[in-house]
This record gives sequence, structure tokens and C-alpha cells, in this order.
Amino acid sequence: MLFEKILVIRNDRFGEFLLIIPALRGLKEKYPQANITLAVDTYVVDLANAVEGVNDVIVWENREHSFKEIFAFSRQIKGRNFDLVVIFNPTQGSNLACSLAKIPIRVGYDKKCGFLLTHKIKDEKYLALKHEVEYNLDLVALVEAFTNDKSLKLKIADTGFLAALKGSCVVAIHPWTSDPVKQWPLPRFKELIKRLAGLDIVVIGGKDELTKNEDFFIGIHELIINLVGKTNLIELAGVLKKVNLLISGDSGPAHLAAAVGTPVVALFRNDLPGKTARRWGPWGEGHTVIEKSKLEDISVDEVVRVVKDKLQRQSPWSKL
Repeated sequence: MLFEKILVIRNDRFGEFLLIIPALRGLKEKYPQANITLAVDTYVVDLANAVEGVNDVIVWENREHSFKEIFAFSRQIKGRNFDLVVIFNPTQGSNLACSLAKIPIRVGYDKKCGFLLTHKIKDEKYLALKHEVEYNLDLVALVEAFTNDKSLKLKIADTGFLAALKGSCVVAIHPWTSDPVKQWPLPRFKELIKRLAGLDIVVIGGKDELTKNEDFFIGIHELIINLVGKTNLIELAGVLKKVNLLISGDSGPAHLAAAVGTPVVALFRNDLPGKTARRWGPWGEGHTVIEKSKLEDISVDEVVRVVKDKLQRQSPWSKL
């Protein structure tokens, strides 16, 4: 079976979006003649355009949609004459819109009106028996797509941030997560920053994190370069590409760092199957996960030891 026009839907958060890159590569390798369109949330459009092999990007926002909106989206995609759609994050709206658009082959998970799909698998991702990247590859395997190159890659140019830094070691820190159960205590992130004083430390995050966490910066202003709320996703990717290391919890920036080839020290809990590093850890080589059943059991000392070891391996002559 040959496909000429492929629609791929992954319109949730940008971290999850990045983890479909190997599956997209598999589709392109199997169907090199195909035009691939991504449907993503508005926030992710620029990042989606930085994925190799993608021909077009359209917006399908990450929220509940009225039937009128679902019908309008179905009309939009019907006009593009797609012959295959792969729905990576299942929603009733996406499944219904693709069915109404009469896309001949509809691939996804057997949930949320899964009967509307032509090719589907049972959603067992909550068991976290493998990484999200591997689950995504399982989905495109339904249309015989696969790849031997399972890396995350983005086309990111130098955005000019951090150009003035002359230090030998630059560490980025993202202290927040979208889910409170995945949050390493913020006072420990502050203590970590103080313990790493002497390095160039860049704190990153979104605009919402800046407004909600103003107190976090008290007492550490002079120790950091504060880029929280000052970059879009492409600019953030450029920043992460230039640093030596990212320290983060389970969050989108950890996946973005992995996608631009920057090592990650990731802090995870391992007592909730669907939220462990086995499924959501930074993908690829060179990353270190510190994982315990209680995040409070991860000490600042432990993180400092791992960070200094990784930086000295990069630059064994540097004094840390």
C-alpha cells in the first residue's frame, strides 16, 4: 500500500510531541514520496516546522472542541485529500473529525471512539513497559513503517542567546513540572543553584512559570542568568543546544535538550508506573536519571555529585 498524503496528529504538550520524531522518520522512510502534515497545538507550530521530513503544519488546538469545531476541522482536512492519518494522542474529537473527513486509513488507539478507526491497537501505555518513543513506533508499525534511526533530531540554528558567556561550563536548570507529583522541592533547586555557584547557570521556563514562582528568585538573582519567560520554543532549543548540561524534572525541556544533543540530569519518581523514567525519561545516550520512590529522598548532594562528574567527563581539565 502506498500513501501520498499523510496526516499526523499530536496536539498535546511539546515534550510529548518531540517523542514522535522517530515514528515520523519511520513514516518518511517507508513512504518517501508522501507529503506529511502535522496537526499540533498553536504553541508547538514553530517546533513542528523544525522537524526533518515534515512538509506542512496545521493547528488543531489541545482542548475540548464543540461539534461545530470538530466538523469544521473535518472539512479542512477532507479538502486536503489525506489517504492516511496517524493519531498519537487519542481524543474523541480527533477520531470523529478524521472519520467525518473520510480519510481511508485511520490509525490510532482503541479508545475514545476507537471504533471510528480502521487500524488500532490497545492502549497499554499506562503500564509503562517501554518508552513513549517505542510506543509511538508500535503505532506506525500498523502501516509497516519503521526506522533504525530512533534518535530525536531538530533543525535548530544559533538563536544568539548566551553569546556573551565565556565560561567553560554552562548549566541550564528547569526547576518546574506541569504535574505537582513530579516536582522536586523548589527549595532544593535553589540550594542546588547556590552549590553550583561559579558555573554559568541559566534558569529556563515559560511565562506562566515566571508569574507563578516570583519568590523562587529571591536570593539567587546574582547567581543566575534568568531566561524564564524570555524565549519561545525555538529560542529555547537554541539555548539548550549551547549549554553543557540540563538539570530538570520530568518536563518538556528535558526532551527538548535530548533533541538537540544536550545531556540531561533528570529527577524522577519511580513509584507511579505511568510517570516513571522508563516511559518518560530523556531519550538517547548520555543522560542520567536519578530516580526514587519519593522525590524528597533525592538530596542536593546527590545531584551535585552527578552534575560535577558529568561536567568533568566533558572537560576533565576544568576546576569544579
